[in-house]
Amino acid sequence: MTEHIRYPTQDLPLLPSRSVVVCGGGPAGCSAAIAAARQGLNVLLVEGQGQLGGMGTSGLVSHWLGGRRKDGTWVVGGIFREVSMEAAEQGIALLPVVSPGQKYTPHGWYLGLIHGVPFDPFGMAAYLDRKMASEQVDVLLHTHVVDAVRVEGRITHVILYNKGGLQAVPAQAVIDATGDADVAARFGCPFDKGRDDDGAMTPVTLEVHVDGVDQEALASYIDANDSPRFRALIADLRERGEWPLPVDILISVQLTEPGTMMLNTTRLCGYDGTDGASVTRGMVEGRAEIEALVTCLRQHVPGFSAARIKTVASLLGVRETRRIRGEYRLTVADLMRENTFPDVVGVSCYGWDLPDPKKPSHQPMHGKAKPALTPIPYRIMVPLGVDNLVCPGRAVSVERDVMGPLRVMAPCMAMGEAAGIAAGQVARDELPFCQVDTDALRTELSRHGAILDGVP
Repeated sequence: MTEHIRYPTQDLPLLPSRSVVVCGGGPAGCSAAIAAARQGLNVLLVEGQGQLGGMGTSGLVSHWLGGRRKDGTWVVGGIFREVSMEAAEQGIALLPVVSPGQKYTPHGWYLGLIHGVPFDPFGMAAYLDRKMASEQVDVLLHTHVVDAVRVEGRITHVILYNKGGLQAVPAQAVIDATGDADVAARFGCPFDKGRDDDGAMTPVTLEVHVDGVDQEALASYIDANDSPRFRALIADLRERGEWPLPVDILISVQLTEPGTMMLNTTRLCGYDGTDGASVTRGMVEGRAEIEALVTCLRQHVPGFSAARIKTVASLLGVRETRRIRGEYRLTVADLMRENTFPDVVGVSCYGWDLPDPKKPSHQPMHGKAKPALTPIPYRIMVPLGVDNLVCPGRAVSVERDVMGPLRVMAPCMAMGEAAGIAAGQVARDELPFCQVDTDALRTELSRHGAILDGVP
């Protein structure tokens, strides 16, 4: 049993009142803040790291997935398409496409990942600074949401902590884009976490970027062996006792410059992204695995003999924690039956991807049919038990396996944009999020270039 003490009540300084407080400055939170500001709302965006962009910048998963087909067709529009194109025009990101007959691509090696948008993480963080300033979104970095004050079924104040100490900000609407449903959980909203039978969660990853990779040698090996994931080589190295990781595949993705690659390879089992001590252990183990991995790649994998570590993430890559219980729960059966929903606010163009908690190279849903596009009903973002809170991102109300296609960044941006526009109705009309007019929401999304059914 964990012991407790009662923390003494104290008077907190009040920050200026806001129409909307967005908690979390990752893909969903940034999109939500921009969309809310464009509704004429007074927006505060709060982020615990020292830069915006979340897992794409601080977590170095610098590859927005789920928003484009391999031929370059956009299936997520609106703010995602806008920022992707602006970043590409500024030399921060690439918009790769597959040529007819092309077998592999360095931006994912197998064609299922080519629809991503790779980018430079520092360039993206600086771009997001400029973007928020141009949209008149106020930002607090290195600031954590620690609690919410409730009166009956509404949040009246969000409690923040930074170097200035504890502070309270009055809010008419709150967007929980933490990815972990932190605000919803602190408010007391019901949620699920991990597998239904044992609560186990999918492995976490600490990302590393390396440079000095000879991509011609790497591509030649892949072509000759038809092995973009190096399974046979890794199996041989493991048998010889020379592969240091529990995972059976190597995932390497070129970023904006040839020779610079993201290695999405380490898989750490048994960690909980909502537990500080667990996250600390994950960071320490992750760094040790990265050192061992890069040493092994230099010795044994074609193209990596001169590779060196360029940067290691300062934020642990957590794929799964809490999922809210919402106004609707999207299920695997919904996807298999291709059920339609009147309140769809976007789609995801991504497959099943949620590794087994104890077998990091195994995808339990691999090979099971799914529609090419996963619909996102608005109601899965609306938690039970609170009127003025919405939760876009990977913490939505879904059956666990549905997190696979929805947890990546482009659909999270689609959800964030919808949440930001919905906040306009909540703040102006004093509606609960569960009573938002979704027909009007969809109309406004379309007006801003969102793609509601995956067809531009």
